Amino acid sequence: MPRSLASRPLARVSLLALAVAAGFAAAAPPAPGAGPRPRGSEPVDLEMVTRIRDEGFHRSRVMATAAGLTDGIGPRLTGSPAAREAAEWARRRFAGWGLRSWIEEFPFGEGWTFSRSEVRLTAPVEAPLVALPLAWTPGTAGPVRGAAVRVELQSEEDLEKQTGKLAGKIVFLDEPREPEDPDAEAPGREELRRYDDGELAEIGEFDVPVGERRPDWLVRARKRRELAEKRNLFLIDEGAVATVELSSRDHGIVRVGGGGSRGETGRSRGVPGLVMAAEHYHRVLRLLDAGTEVELEIDVEATFHEGVRPGHNVLAEIPGGDLAAEVVLAGAHLDSWHAGTGATDNAAGCAVVMEAARILQALGVEPRRTVRFALWTGEEQGLLGSRAYVEEHLATRPEPTDPEDLALPRRLRRPTWPIEPKPGHARFAGYFNLDNGGGRIRGVWAQENAAAAPIFEAWLAPFADLGATTVTLENTSGTDHLPFDRVGLPGFQFIQDGLDYWSRTHHTHLDTYDHLREADLKQAAVVLASFLHHAAMRDQPLPRKPMPQRPPEDGAD
Repeated sequence: MPRSLASRPLARVSLLALAVAAGFAAAAPPAPGAGPRPRGSEPVDLEMVTRIRDEGFHRSRVMATAAGLTDGIGPRLTGSPAAREAAEWARRRFAGWGLRSWIEEFPFGEGWTFSRSEVRLTAPVEAPLVALPLAWTPGTAGPVRGAAVRVELQSEEDLEKQTGKLAGKIVFLDEPREPEDPDAEAPGREELRRYDDGELAEIGEFDVPVGERRPDWLVRARKRRELAEKRNLFLIDEGAVATVELSSRDHGIVRVGGGGSRGETGRSRGVPGLVMAAEHYHRVLRLLDAGTEVELEIDVEATFHEGVRPGHNVLAEIPGGDLAAEVVLAGAHLDSWHAGTGATDNAAGCAVVMEAARILQALGVEPRRTVRFALWTGEEQGLLGSRAYVEEHLATRPEPTDPEDLALPRRLRRPTWPIEPKPGHARFAGYFNLDNGGGRIRGVWAQENAAAAPIFEAWLAPFADLGATTVTLENTSGTDHLPFDRVGLPGFQFIQDGLDYWSRTHHTHLDTYDHLREADLKQAAVVLASFLHHAAMRDQPLPRKPMPQRPPEDGAD
């Protein structure tokens, strides 16, 4: 995901704008049928760009595709029946456009769905409260009541302190939060947040790493997982009715993810867990702080789809010509969380990837390389689908020998060495990912691949009028380009306008079709289709960085 932004000089954008302008001014318009025209040393087929723009802007199906995934199917939690339905729907849609399409499965775990969440304040007064269940937590088997209590359960010592005190209680787990200042001019408060020139310039400036050490996020994640399992078992043993957490958004927005077993078979599901709108959560805490006895009634209907259920990756392709064994890939994640309908996260990206496929197929392109399209599941649980694809087709790592690592899900295992490329590794030409909300493309993160940057600048030049101008050597993280990048393959994520992604829709119940913008999705599909065409037609595959190396141990020379 994009790093936070601050004001920086405009040198990067200004230089790029001058270079683009100089490139266009230096060449006369091509004669009919002249084909590619150079931008520096990288050819750009402006005739094809014009055809892509015409098809993508005037005969688009991107919004119909997005509506089918969101309104038609709804939330697509990995392992759920809806996730499977979405995969089949997308495969059929690809096939209907004339592409070869198929589904690849990978082992996931338990599926989960919910159909009802009703929460009421029953004492000291009656009132409805807004709350939604955490995924992979159990339902209540009908309405249940309990007294609300606020307790800290952040360590094993906290658990010990509450022994014998939580039977029949509804446990509020979080401290109150200061409400957002309505007068504050904070980033993201605008209804639709778009990058300005200064922010794009800041993205374009590379921050030299200083004092790099092996990240300790794996250690923290393992500790959180261990404590969560102990807390689940503790709450069951103590007879707690349910837990309630505070939504991380204000203004009635419920932002919710996973809890309970988190889809892992053999782990405790805990007690029913909910996330409550901040304003309602704070009301309950204020009553408790005033010494008032508070009672709630909760009715959650949830279903576990047991066993090791598969995740699904949907693949489709346009076959190549003389370089057909080489693959150019574009992808987005099909899975979502369960509160909304997964529109900006990430039906938008899927609709753009599918629309890019439709555009190229409709134009009858004959790419030199095979152009493949992927819709992943399991992204929200740790990039599982894209990891599975990389391991199946491109590269693996040795199985860990540490029994503790083997007992953990793959996303929490420490990296092993060396990377072991498969035959497909050498034939892989590049991967482009779209997963930063529903906003238009503003550029691309080059992931420290200096040789790729001028290529992308040339490919973006015909889209300067659409706001796509920025190429940065900076890295971005958090989504499905990473499994490719981590095994030495060229994998990239586009820079996108955030719109209201971070302020309203990311993992919330507001993540619905209403928050998509047609012009943005059309623009993104056109840019992506052009990138794929040019990557498939160039004489060489995209340049690669050096293969990743085993990091030195802390303190080593």
